[in-house]
Amino acid sequence: MKQENTAPTMKDVAREAGVALGTVSKVVNGLPVGEPYRIKVEEAIKKLNYQVNSYAQGLKSSKTYTIAFLIPNTRDPYFANLTYHINLSLLRRKYKMLLCSTDSDSVQEQEYITMVQQNKVDGIIGLIYNPNVIIEENTPFVAIDRSMGPNIPCVASDNFAGGQLAAEKLADLGCKKVAFLRIGSSLDNEPNKRKAGFENGCLARGLDYEMKILNDGDSFEEFERFLIRHMHDGKLTFDGIFCVTDSLAYSVIHMLKNLNLKVPEDVQIIGFDGVRHFGEKDYTCSTIVQPVPEIAEMCVDLLLQENMPTKPPLVCLPVSYEYGGTTLEK
Repeated sequence: MKQENTAPTMKDVAREAGVALGTVSKVVNGLPVGEPYRIKVEEAIKKLNYQVNSYAQGLKSSKTYTIAFLIPNTRDPYFANLTYHINLSLLRRKYKMLLCSTDSDSVQEQEYITMVQQNKVDGIIGLIYNPNVIIEENTPFVAIDRSMGPNIPCVASDNFAGGQLAAEKLADLGCKKVAFLRIGSSLDNEPNKRKAGFENGCLARGLDYEMKILNDGDSFEEFERFLIRHMHDGKLTFDGIFCVTDSLAYSVIHMLKNLNLKVPEDVQIIGFDGVRHFGEKDYTCSTIVQPVPEIAEMCVDLLLQENMPTKPPLVCLPVSYEYGGTTLEK
């Protein structure tokens, strides 16, 4: 007789279902069996509350079916959305995600990578800032937004095209003089191309433009002082602003309101990322939308493609413009 408080085994499930042990193994591992047998096994699993020993499965297959995901934080709506879709993409392939929130700390990034490599994860997807991070050669790694080396694929939106699209859209909506506001990492990365794209778009459309660029950690008050310096007789010399993220656009909108300026009547604003209220409602501002579900799918696909002889060093995915109430649509 089976002792109480002892976890049921696969043999117990086979006995309860009245089938061979091999049939239970096939059902547990997702292999095809006759429908009546599958139903019997699943009913027995449910009745006995049998839990699959994924660790033992991993030993047999030399896999843990676990992928580590390194992200600066889950507080920023864009990062939170990316985390959500990476997890979904992995779950569809029966992988689990080990979430590592680094708080944009380069030391923490390396410690997390060392830890997950010691725990034998099957790969790492990372949006990280440390340019000198050490990754074991046999650890599959896919980077987001930042190139980590010729042998590590990087997945990003087409940031140059996004910046250009923002300039073209402001020109189409009647803007004559525009500003580019940016705060971000000084590292060489894909999002930095938004600036070059915006400049290119302004030059192509004959837009007069000015730029205010801050690094991470700088005070947002610098942007407010910048705007105040460009106020004359209660009006802003700019009639359009491109903010490098929707988060920055949100802050700038409030700064403009404090200056008694109306958005979009006095100043039109376009952000970048495609952030929505409560994750799935209206856009927080008119914005260049990053294709987050497609970014997640591409990262997971590249990471799990074992037989791919050469993985691309950079994959750029197309962006789009969406109205969010901070531009004057025509």
